[in-house]
Amino acid sequence: MKLFVAGLSYKTAPVEVREAFAIPRAELPCRGCRLKLHNDLSEVALLSTCNRVEIYGVASRGNVGAARLFQQLTRSDFDFSPYLYVREDGTAVEHLFSVAGGLDSMVLGETEITGQVKHAYQAAQAARLTGRTLNRVFQAALHTAKAIRTRTAIGRGATSVGSVAVELAEKIFDRGLGEKVVMIIGAGKMGEACVRHLAKRGARTVLVANRSFERAQSLASEFGGRAVRFDECLQALAAADIVVSSTGSPRVVLSREDIASVLSARRGRPLVLVDIAVPRDIDPAAQQLPNVFLYDIDDLEGIVRENTRYREQELARCREIIADRTAAVMEKIQRNPEKIDVPGRPLRRPWPFGLFQSQGLPA
Repeated sequence: MKLFVAGLSYKTAPVEVREAFAIPRAELPCRGCRLKLHNDLSEVALLSTCNRVEIYGVASRGNVGAARLFQQLTRSDFDFSPYLYVREDGTAVEHLFSVAGGLDSMVLGETEITGQVKHAYQAAQAARLTGRTLNRVFQAALHTAKAIRTRTAIGRGATSVGSVAVELAEKIFDRGLGEKVVMIIGAGKMGEACVRHLAKRGARTVLVANRSFERAQSLASEFGGRAVRFDECLQALAAADIVVSSTGSPRVVLSREDIASVLSARRGRPLVLVDIAVPRDIDPAAQQLPNVFLYDIDDLEGIVRENTRYREQELARCREIIADRTAAVMEKIQRNPEKIDVPGRPLRRPWPFGLFQSQGLPA
């Protein structure tokens, strides 16, 4: 028996290669079943995200043909060998624990991957593709990810522009974002990402202003919000609590005077302005206005770098947790190895209880 992981990730393959391996969630069980049947695997589970595709398996024979597995997975004859990695036994377990804990992610310590690992395992288990070994390893991986979250600070501190905007807003609005109004000016990708993070945290209303009103309507409908015509930004600004601006304008979109003109209607309510445009959309002098908090792209990126350095200090503690739990799991696996059916030998299965009685035979 050989436990292994074969895969590729953002570390080994560019996005145009990773795209070739993208597997819809609904197809994971079917693809896994095909790999299991055609490659003499007793167990298999597939993990597919935007940054990695990995095959976790238990092989009854020694050699694991990673390139062949991935050709079957993608139904392609292309040679992906230069992009693939293979890890076996203890190093495979350690790799899964690192992935589940967010230590192998593009954003160090991110939490979304834990849920993706859990879904991959549950999909394989529901399709009866896993057995004693992968059940034990994946369950231990999820427990390890939880231990990393609770016993270290690896997941603390925002590490993307969107999550930093949320972190700043939550510090200013200490009672949460549930009753806050978010407005985006310029429906570009970065601005959209910021609003997406804010909406996930429960922002009550999303307003979208864009020079193309149709684009504003499209993005607003995605968040259950309302589109605002570009020349009506100031009226909408009076109602907003958080403004994310990301237009491609070569000149300032919101001047200090523009913002000052709506403050009286706000009655002292704080206004958070997140300017992620280059050149800047919002006059830097607006920071001098009362109850106005202005952050530009350099402010946000500085926080990202600081939080990343802070997370890196926690890596040693995370590695200790993973090493201890990997050793414990491998000891159990080696003490109680998975029984592999020999190809060609009839499977011996217990008779279902009651079958003998239905045939008139003593049970």
